Amino acid sequence: MTPPIDAHVRLDTHPTHPSSVTAVLTGAQARIALMGLEAADWTVVAENVLVLVRIDHEEPYWAEDAAKHLSAEGITVEITPRLREAMDEEWTWANYPMPWCTRSEIRRVSNEAQKIHDDIRHGQLLIHAHAHDGHTTVAVGTYLGRNGKSIYLHGEDHLRQVADTFDSPAQALLAFEKVHTADMRPGAAPLTDTERAAAEARATFGLTAAKPAPSRPEPETVPAYLADAGDHDALLDAFLDAHGDWEKWRTWSDETTHAIHESQTLRIERTHEAPAHETAWTVAAYETPVSDRMWVLTTTGATPAPVLQELLDHLADGDGWDTAVSAPVDERTVTAATRPLSEAGWKHTVDGRWIRWTSPAADAGVQFDAFAAQHPNQTLATWTVWAGPNADRPTWTLTASPRTPSSLLAHLAENLAQGTGSRRAQTTGRERRTNLGTAPPTIPAVAASRTR
Repeated sequence: MTPPIDAHVRLDTHPTHPSSVTAVLTGAQARIALMGLEAADWTVVAENVLVLVRIDHEEPYWAEDAAKHLSAEGITVEITPRLREAMDEEWTWANYPMPWCTRSEIRRVSNEAQKIHDDIRHGQLLIHAHAHDGHTTVAVGTYLGRNGKSIYLHGEDHLRQVADTFDSPAQALLAFEKVHTADMRPGAAPLTDTERAAAEARATFGLTAAKPAPSRPEPETVPAYLADAGDHDALLDAFLDAHGDWEKWRTWSDETTHAIHESQTLRIERTHEAPAHETAWTVAAYETPVSDRMWVLTTTGATPAPVLQELLDHLADGDGWDTAVSAPVDERTVTAATRPLSEAGWKHTVDGRWIRWTSPAADAGVQFDAFAAQHPNQTLATWTVWAGPNADRPTWTLTASPRTPSSLLAHLAENLAQGTGSRRAQTTGRERRTNLGTAPPTIPAVAASRTR
């Protein structure tokens, strides 16, 4: 029996890089665990703190592998619930270029690509030149300190592979130049978005781990539309975990996740790093899996968590997706959608084509564009929900197209009028400037339909 070692390893997900894993070591013999993790390509970012960051997004799998080896050595390993959930998650690359590969074969291919990436990052593989062959990046390089083997590389990130080998750098460069004379550039190619995100994950966690975060003030209860945005990714993950009729799709980029209902007629697109005032969520409904959109709704990155939760809850109920394509937006539809606001005493005004409902404190509002409602084939937003200092400088916005179900809009309106949430007090003041212009605010356009 292996004697126990006085070392404890706590594995958790990275606070800002979704797939990466952190390890915090404690105990008199923590050095033993540290050496084992370093040998498995974990990076030391602070005293007894390491991080595993990969370009193939397989960190949970390799973290579980490391946990098994540490446990076998007699080291105590703790895995947080959210990391355990990531370890148990089954996912596949959408539109993977080698569809004949099994999941284990895909992992093997990406692990070889990871080794090439690490060899370049650690200076063990010197890249002489690179080019773009019309489809992807290609490069030629030589290993240092080994057998001096020169290689021809094809692909990027988790798809990079060794396509050919040469006995010398001269042979490799001559062969590379012969094929890529016009596009050949010296040195390594610029970092891809995935490589850059991985480097940032190692750097940012090192800073936060080295300096403890200051204590935060206790949150206060506020109307739902003034609540904190919270963790949008966690909201989506919880939604997918609770509803098996929705399926998660990962794209080539870390930036976007798609969730599709089993009917293929309702879809969610989540843009993870969207700025506060740019679109972070797009919900679209279709009459059939291959038809054009019936309706589309978007929200920005600063949308409060209670508002998003209300939206997801309604989508989970499945009520109102089948809005008839020809259904007009009439007075009855508008009244049904805004009744909760009227009952809560929100101020009702009409200004030409715009009908508005404003909260008693004038810090939130709903706007209906009658002109856009009568032109459903255009991309103007018919509904705009906002909250913030004023309509010209909103903290967040939500827009919806003409045929968005009135039941969905009514649920959102009720949440605005009656719902509450939490918000942490601001530690520093921020100057607010009010736009005194009299022109109606510019209405953001509803996102155009994408090719599916």
